[in-house]
Amino acid sequence: MRPPTGFLRHRLTWEGRERPYVLYLPPGYHPGRTWPLVVFLHGLGERGEDGLRPTEVGIGPALRRHPSRFPCLVLFPQCPGDRKWTEALELAEAALAATLADYPVDRKRIALTGLSMGGFGAWAWAARRPRLFARLMPLCGGGDPAWAPRLAHLPVWAFHGARDPVVSVLRSREMIAALEKAGGSMRYTEFPEATHNCWDRAFGEAERAAWLLGG
Repeated sequence: MRPPTGFLRHRLTWEGRERPYVLYLPPGYHPGRTWPLVVFLHGLGERGEDGLRPTEVGIGPALRRHPSRFPCLVLFPQCPGDRKWTEALELAEAALAATLADYPVDRKRIALTGLSMGGFGAWAWAARRPRLFARLMPLCGGGDPAWAPRLAHLPVWAFHGARDPVVSVLRSREMIAALEKAGGSMRYTEFPEATHNCWDRAFGEAERAAWLLGG
């Protein structure tokens, strides 16, 4: 019997309550080999307890349109409605730990990405656990430039819309400048006409999927 694939719903207990998360398994998934893993942190509008809303933005639609580009597992934790990711990274850590315990993940190929609130969360989580992730792709987020020395070893590709009215493009620019000063390995794509939604373009190109997986 072939194992199930697609967007699979899971639950874990965190702070005394059951919390949902989703794990995407690609077509052709088989537990007899190890797989790269991408962890995706959603934005403010996808918070809650339904589990599925985080799959509807960012990397989720790209998985549905172009599954062949993502021969990997993708983890979608969901932030509670009264928190931000920078306040709930332990929940994301718990979902990641459960995934590593239950699925054959290549631990040298765990990539982290996130948009808006999740972009801030991605910067913060990578700075907190600088050796956990193999790649970092924050979108329209920001962080503390003082984190740059901790992230200098990590391949980073950041994205932002130049006309973003929600999160100033200066937040990404200052992180990239700090990484450059620290001798980091980074790429930065700024879409001149984009507003807050830079993620459809960022995840819409095959090159970005390949980069997340180490290509």
